[in-house]
Amino acid sequence: LAPPNRARSHPKPAFDLTGVWLHGGGPDNGFRFSPPPGFKLTKEAQVHYDAARKAQADGKVYRDDIGQCWPAGLPVIMTRVWPIAMMQYPTAIYMVSEFMNSLRVVYLDGRTHTDPDVVVRSWNGESIGRWEGDALVIDTRHFVGHHHWIDSGIPASDALRIVERIRSVNNGRTLQIDYTLTDPKSWEGEWTYTKRWNRVDDRDIAEVSCLPELNDHMPTTRSDANVR
Repeated sequence: LAPPNRARSHPKPAFDLTGVWLHGGGPDNGFRFSPPPGFKLTKEAQVHYDAARKAQADGKVYRDDIGQCWPAGLPVIMTRVWPIAMMQYPTAIYMVSEFMNSLRVVYLDGRTHTDPDVVVRSWNGESIGRWEGDALVIDTRHFVGHHHWIDSGIPASDALRIVERIRSVNNGRTLQIDYTLTDPKSWEGEWTYTKRWNRVDDRDIAEVSCLPELNDHMPTTRSDANVR
C-alpha cells in the first residue's frame, strides 16, 4: 500500500470485493471437501485417510487440530460458517475471517512468488492475484506442511498449490469461486470444485480468539475422542 506502489498503473478490476461475505452452504455448496470419484491419495496420505475413517466409525475424530487452535488454513478458512470481511485496493486485497481472525492477503501489484528457499511459509500461503477478463485469478503457494488439513484425514503438504478463479455473479451479490488444487505429496492429479459466497449487508466481523480451555466442552477436543 506504499504511495509509490499505488500510484503506478494497475489493471482495472472487473469487480470490487470490498464488503462482508458469508459462505452460502446448501446441498451442492457444502462446507466440506469430499474427494471426487476416482480421487487417489498417495500412499502416505492414505494412511491418514484410513485412520480418519476408522476414528469416525468409532464415534471419534482424527487429529482435530483446529479444535486445538491450530490455524484452519486455506482452503478450509474459505468455507467456514463465519463471515469474511474483504477490503480491495489497487495493489492488494485483504481478507479477515471472523474465524480465529485469520488474515489473508492477495497481492495485485505484479510481484511474483517468493523464492521457496527463503519464503516464510504459512497456513494461508502466499497469494498472488491477477485480473483475467471478468475473473480474478489467485495463485497460492508456500504452505506449511504440518497441522494443515484439506478435510478430515486428507493432509496438505508444503507442495500444495491452490488456484482460484473468482467471478462476481447475481448482480454482484454472489461470488463464484472455482478451485483447482494440486499436491503431489498427498494426491494424484488435480482436485477441482466450486464454492459460492453471498454478500451480507447486516453482518460485521468481531474479534474472536481460539483458546484451548474454551474448547474443553467440545467432544472433538477431548483426549478420548480425538485420535492423535
